[in-house]
Amino acid sequence: MTKTIRPTVLKGALLASTLLGGTAWAQDVTLTVESWRNDDLSIWQEKIIPAFEAANPGIKIDFAPSAPPEYNAVLNSKLDAGSAGDLITCRPFDASLELFNKGKLADLSGLAGMANFSDVAKSAWQTDDAAKTFCVPMASVIHGFIYNKTAFDELGLTPPKTEAEFFAVLEKIKADGTYIPMAMGTTDQWEAATMGYQNIGPNYWKGEEGRKALIAGTSSLTDEPWVAPFRQLAKWKDYLGDGFEAQTYPDSQNLFTLGRAAIYPAGSWEIGVFGPQIGGAFEMGAFPPPVPAEGDKCYISDHTDIALGMNAATKHPEEAKKFLEWVASSEFATLYANALPGFFSLNAAPVEMADPLAKEFVSWRESCEPTIRSTYQILSRGTPNLENETWTASANVINGSETPEAAAERLQKGLASWYAPQQK
Repeated sequence: MTKTIRPTVLKGALLASTLLGGTAWAQDVTLTVESWRNDDLSIWQEKIIPAFEAANPGIKIDFAPSAPPEYNAVLNSKLDAGSAGDLITCRPFDASLELFNKGKLADLSGLAGMANFSDVAKSAWQTDDAAKTFCVPMASVIHGFIYNKTAFDELGLTPPKTEAEFFAVLEKIKADGTYIPMAMGTTDQWEAATMGYQNIGPNYWKGEEGRKALIAGTSSLTDEPWVAPFRQLAKWKDYLGDGFEAQTYPDSQNLFTLGRAAIYPAGSWEIGVFGPQIGGAFEMGAFPPPVPAEGDKCYISDHTDIALGMNAATKHPEEAKKFLEWVASSEFATLYANALPGFFSLNAAPVEMADPLAKEFVSWRESCEPTIRSTYQILSRGTPNLENETWTASANVINGSETPEAAAERLQKGLASWYAPQQK
C-alpha cells in the first residue's frame, strides 16, 4: 500500500531541508588574507592554513599576497573600493595607524589573545596613547648579512666584525673573481634602504638613542650619524657586480641561492626562502652589521615587522576574530616561527626554534642593542613620506647619482617641510 503524502507535509519537509542546507552553507565561510609576503604562499598553503582549517571546520582561509613594493598602494585601493580581504597583514607603526584612523582596520583591543603580548610587542600597532590596538602582533625580523660558508672557506675568509674588515673581505672576494662579492640591486629601491641603510645605520646613530633624537628634533638627518651610513653605501657600488642598477630583488635572491654571490645583505626573513632554494648546495652563515671601529658597541635592527588585523568592512567579523584569536595563540607562535624561520615570535610564550641560522640571528640580541627602522614611527606620516624617500635616496647613493650629503640634505628638507620638531 502506498502512503499518500499531503502537500502541506511535503512543503514543510522541503522548507526544513532548505533551512538546514542554508545553515550549513552559511557556516562555510572563506576568509581572504591580504599580505605583502608573496614568498610565504607555499608555507601558508601547506602548513598554516591546514592547521587552522583542521581545527575549525566551516572556515576556509585564502592567502592572497601582493608584491612587497606594491602592497601599500594595492591594499589602499582595495580598501577604498570595498574589495579588500577580510584579514589585513599589517606593517608596523604609521602605515597601519593611518588605516585604523581612516576606519579601515577594526579595533581589536578586546580580543582575549592580546593578553599574550607585551606592551613593546603591541606598540607598533597601537594608537599613540596605546588606548587601542588594531592588529595582532606576529613577528619581528632582524637585519644582518647572510654569507656562503663554502665561498668563505675556499677564500680563507672569516666574518668581518668592523667596517674596515668588511671592505677587506669584499675586496678579497672581488680580486679572486670567482664570486660576486655582494648580491643586491637598486632597481626596486626598497632593499637599498631596508637591507642597506636601515641595516648598517643603527651602528652609526646608536639605535634607539638616535631614532628618538630624530623624533624629538634634537638631531637631524644632516648630522654625521645619519650621513655616515650613506657614505658606506656609496662604497658598495664596486662590489655588487655588473648591471646591479637593473637588478631586481628576485634577481639578487637568485644570484645568492645559485652560489654566484658570496654575501647577501639580508633580513632574517630570507632564511626560510633561501634554505629550500639552496637545497644543501652550500651552507649558509650570518654576521651582524660590522661596527664602525673595533670596540664600538653594536646595534641591530630587530624590527617589529608583521601583524594581522581585521578589515573593518568584513562581512564575516566573528569568523575573522576566531582566526585572529588563533594567531594570538602559542600554537600559532610555534608553528609560524618554525614554518618561517627568521620571523621571530612576538608572543610572550617561549618558542623553541629548530633552524640554526635563525638561532644565529636571534643570538645577536645577547650582545647588541636592538632598535627598529628609523623611518617607521611618526616620521613617515607626512608628505613627502620619509620611508619612501629613503628608498630613493639609498638607491641613488649606491648608483652614484646622488652624493651622501645631498641625499641627507634632501631627506632633511622633506621631513622639515611638514614635521614641526625638525623646523628649526
